[in-house]
Amino acid sequence: MDETDNRLISALRHNARASLSDLSLLLGLSRTTVRARMEKLQQRGDIVGFSVVLREDMLGDPVRGLMMIAIEGRGTERILRQLNGMSAVRALHSTNGRWDVIAEIGTETLETFDEVLFEIRRLDGVTSSETSLLLSARKSV
Repeated sequence: MDETDNRLISALRHNARASLSDLSLLLGLSRTTVRARMEKLQQRGDIVGFSVVLREDMLGDPVRGLMMIAIEGRGTERILRQLNGMSAVRALHSTNGRWDVIAEIGTETLETFDEVLFEIRRLDGVTSSETSLLLSARKSV
């Protein structure tokens, strides 16, 4: 991908429903060029689909946060299995640096969020954690 493809993808991430005319004006390209580039990106598999994000999707979990978790020894796989079984855990990410795992957590209330944090901290092998509440989304994929 070149810089033009990256600019096109950025524009589509901002508004996947933008017309070819709008995209061509924004990018300073002809409609034919925009269409050809989009088709090429789809054929190569760089773009695999388009989606719609609804307001209610953002409201599904009024309380959301990221919990960074440090795990003792070789217990990561076991703890990941336990975390996968928790309904409030929306996603899990391995990482490098101080933290071994980052868990995305979503709940209906702060009280429930606190209970989930307590439950995770009690897992055998979790040595420390740090949690940040997500206050507002500035950009979402």
